[in-house]
Amino acid sequence: MPKILFMICTLILSGCLGMPRNVEPIKDFNLDRYLGTWYEIARLDHSFERGLTHVNAQYSLKQDGGVMVINRGFSPEKNAWQEAKGKAYFVNDPTEGYLKVSFFGPFYGSYVVFGLDHEHYQYAFISGPNTDYLWLLAKTPTVAPEVIAQFVASAKAKGFDTDSLIYVPQIPSR
Repeated sequence: MPKILFMICTLILSGCLGMPRNVEPIKDFNLDRYLGTWYEIARLDHSFERGLTHVNAQYSLKQDGGVMVINRGFSPEKNAWQEAKGKAYFVNDPTEGYLKVSFFGPFYGSYVVFGLDHEHYQYAFISGPNTDYLWLLAKTPTVAPEVIAQFVASAKAKGFDTDSLIYVPQIPSR
């Protein structure tokens, strides 16, 4: 029985490391350029961020070569900031934008960078393990309308429900 339980858990957890059929991680990913603070510009709704505004993610290098992830957002309902700390590791080669991220112990989910401003690393298109998870992140609290249009067109072509996107209010940069 323990072997069967282990196999079932392994199958379930490995399913969280997939990616949508039409999504491919970018190549020539440079983690050093990606580190820092990213603002959430748009996302699909999910329970762990529901209702949050002013969401950002901070990525920094861990001593073991992984990435420390700190997600932070403001809950108007609770009138309080909420924070989640996690860790991420490359699934394959570190030059491929395909990582696994965990906020809950041994449980990992996919973090797939499928679009990126390769020249300046100012915006990124992110997917989870399926088309229920989608984010547009930027190094600034706002992006040009052309970036949003590019994100929506790319995501829609890959099968995401772009009509359900939430555009996240951000604190104006100073």
